[in-house]
Order: sequence, then structure tokens, then C-alpha cells
Amino acid sequence: MAVTKIQIVIVGGGAAGLELATRLGARYGRKRHDIIVVDRNRTHIWKPLLHEVATGSLDANMDEVGYRSHCHRWGYRFFYGALASIDRTARQVHLAPVLDDQGREVIAAHAIRYDYLVLAYGSVTNDFGTPGVAENCTFLDSRAQADRFRDRLLDQCLRVSRAMSADQTVDARVRVAIVGGGATGVELAAELFNAAAALGYYGLEVFDGSRLDVTLIEAGPRILPALPERLAAAAQRELEILGVRVLTDTPVVAADRDGMTTGSGQRIDADLQVWAAGVKAAPIPRGLDGLALARGGQVVVTPTLQSVTDERVFAIGDCAWCVLPGSDRPVPPRAQAAHQMAAAVFTNLTRLMAGRPPRPFVYKDHGSLVSLSRFSTVGTLMGNLVGGKLAIEGRLARIVYLSLYRMHLIAIHGWLKGVALVLIGHVNRIVRPRLKLH
Repeated sequence: MAVTKIQIVIVGGGAAGLELATRLGARYGRKRHDIIVVDRNRTHIWKPLLHEVATGSLDANMDEVGYRSHCHRWGYRFFYGALASIDRTARQVHLAPVLDDQGREVIAAHAIRYDYLVLAYGSVTNDFGTPGVAENCTFLDSRAQADRFRDRLLDQCLRVSRAMSADQTVDARVRVAIVGGGATGVELAAELFNAAAALGYYGLEVFDGSRLDVTLIEAGPRILPALPERLAAAAQRELEILGVRVLTDTPVVAADRDGMTTGSGQRIDADLQVWAAGVKAAPIPRGLDGLALARGGQVVVTPTLQSVTDERVFAIGDCAWCVLPGSDRPVPPRAQAAHQMAAAVFTNLTRLMAGRPPRPFVYKDHGSLVSLSRFSTVGTLMGNLVGGKLAIEGRLARIVYLSLYRMHLIAIHGWLKGVALVLIGHVNRIVRPRLKLH
């Protein structure tokens, strides 16, 4: 008689979902458990790297992880598709049909049963309904969007370079406007100058960073609100030395094809526009069958990371709204939170399947780091290692920043392959081109 396997469905193969699937697969395999990852993409790339993909500083083909090869190694199954809805009564997730680039159906809509469901489908950029933003600005939520921005950036750089070659008196420029003074906007602004400096090695001899006009626009009183004010001010100075124009207390009220308009009526002309001002949970077309949601669409969870509506449904990462006891704010949508939540849900699923109660999630804030490309890194470290809170800058901060990605590689590949990939990454920085131009 066939034994019905315990089926755990993880919707979303980002940092949180993929790390959880790796842990569950390594622990249980496929003999008595069926662990399934559902994702709308065929490959995974660590989201904090997308600003480097967008400028060509990182070749995503070298760093992305193919779900099908990874699931074979770690003992889970992968379903390609997007979540359309869930049915909590039947304990099923419903996937939307998969269409090719011509609109033809590749995979029909279908349902997958679950015993436990983990929602880890992440977040998307929040444009707050600002007129013209969706039509005229680039978001950096996926590799496809990052690739699209890189192509547009290179086209504009080539356009300017050709104009200058044809007429030395032409003052042609590449104008980039970035809305959002958080980590993504700040890191992208700095990375653009790193890319511009390298273009001269690849046929654009007359183009350099002096032809780049970057404006970073923040509605709040300062950039990088997650960092201490001194470090945020240091980061702003570094950006201004590079040539970035930083505008604070400047809300954007509209965008069109040629630029943006601020609340004061100021016009900011731009060839390329990026919106990186806030996030919200990725929308689910037909909803989540009555699960309690926060205003931004995140699933409201208990301290054990189970939905307050349904104890068989967990939420982790950016799509979870978790306010822990003693706090009046939710756990922030950061990579370190996703990593810790994945570990906590692995423990709680293990305990539940053994008939034991789940444990409350304990979030440990290890600080925040922001990389200004090769120019600088700033941030804070927190915890017992430094006896509280330590502000760091420069080389030490850069080493710690790079270690975050290395920890992610080890979490999803294991120590042996993870360390090997780190070493290969160092070799690639030497032997491969400084920019990906295709």
C-alpha cells in the first residue's frame, strides 16, 4: 500500500524559500516527504546583487542558480509557475498557466496539494500610485528588469559616445534619475560610476564618468535611514565626490518619458529613470483565501511565523508581516531576516511533524551595510561580537559586506561547493571582463 508523503509547498525560490528548501531536502529527502518549490523564474539570483547586474558589473549567468539542477542535488521538486490563489479548505495552491513569449500555453493552470504551505514569494517595488512611474521608470525586482536597464544604459552611453565622436563641441550626457535613498538607490548610484569608468576599456574611448549625470532623489530628510546619521552623511559625501547630485526632502509626484516632476514643481530631466522607493508584497491575482494581510499586502504572522489565520500556512521573507513581542515595528525586509526566518521555519516544521509545539522566532539584527561599489562601504555591526553596536567604514565594511553573499552561497550549496564558488568568483574577477556588455 502506497504511503502518502507529507507534502510541503514553498511558494517563492528567493533567499528565504531556497534556503528553506535546501535545509528540508537535506534533512528529509524524498522517501517520506515531498518538498516542492514553486517560482515564476527558472533561476535564482540573490536580490541584493541586482544593482550590479543592472550596470553590467556582475555577470548574472555566473552567479544564478538553476532550480532544476539544484533540486536534483538537494532532494526537492521544482514547479515553474506563478501563484494565482490558494484554497485553504482543500489545502491546495493554484498556479496560473505558463505562457511562452507568443502567448501560447506551455503549462496549463493546475493545483498542488499541501500539508504545510510556506509563502516566500517576496516583494516588489512600491510606486505608491505615482502617475507615470509604472510606464516610464525601471524597477529592479528581477533579473529581467536589471538586464533591461543595462541594455538601455549601454545604448544611451553608445549614443552619447557617437555624438561626441562626430562633433567634439557637443556636450552630450547620460542622465540618470534614481528615486529612493535606501540601500538599492545608493548602491546603484555608486555602481553607475564604476561602470562608466570601465567603458573606456571596451570601445567607448571618449566616454567616462564625467559624461554621467546621476541624481538621487529622496522624499525623506536624509538618505539611508536605516544607518546612523553620521554614516548616512559619510555615504552622501562619497556620492557627491563621485558626482551624484543628492536631493533630500524631495518627493516625486509624477514621471513621464523625459523625466520627473517634484512636489515643489522642480523638473528633473532624465534619459533613464529608476524607482527604488519602498517595497510591498508581490500581489497574488486571486488573493490568499482570507489570510490576514497588512496594509502593504504582507501576510500577518504570529511569532512562530505561522499565519494568524491558518496555522498550516507560514510566511517568511519580504512577504511576511511579523511584529515580535516587545516591538512596535515589523521585522525589516532584509536578506539577514530572510535567512533567519528560513532557519526558524525549518525548525518549526521539524517540530510540528514530530508532534511538538513550534518555537517563537527570535530576530537578531546584525546591522546594516551599504556598498558604494569599489569606492567605499559603510554600515553598522551589532551583536555580542562587537559588544553592542559598531559603526564601520572602508575595507573592514567591504569584507563584511562580501561575506553576506558568501554565507548565502554556503546556505544553498553546502560548505564544499559554496567555498569553491567563492574561490571561482575571485578568479573570475581577474580573468573575465570588468563589464558584461551583452
